[in-house]
Amino acid sequence: MGRTNPTYRDRLREFEERYQPFRRALRYEHQLDFDRLFERADATAHAASYRNATDPAVATLLSMLLAHEAEIRELHERLAAAEGHDEVADTSIDDADTPGADDDGTGTPD
Repeated sequence: MGRTNPTYRDRLREFEERYQPFRRALRYEHQLDFDRLFERADATAHAASYRNATDPAVATLLSMLLAHEAEIRELHERLAAAEGHDEVADTSIDDADTPGADDDGTGTPD
C-alpha cells in the first residue's frame, strides 16, 4: 500500500519549481540567495511536515524566516564575543518596544 499524500519535501520541490521563472529573472548572486532560501526551508522540513498542509508556502516561508532568525542570533553572539561581552543583549521585542502597548496588554491608555 503506497503513500496517498505527497510528503512536505515533495511539495517543497514543487513549490520551488513553480518559482523557477522568478529565479531565472534574478541576477546571478540573487539566484544563489534564492537557492539558499530553499536549502534553509529543506533543513527544517522535519518540523514543517507535521503540519501536512496541501500548500507548503506558509511552512516554507516560516522555515526560511526561522533560519534567518537563527543566523541573526548567531551573528549577535559572535559580535558580542568579539567585543568581549560576557552576555548577548536580549534582542526580543517587549511591550515597551511595541507602539500602543501598555502594561495591561490591551493597547489602550490607562
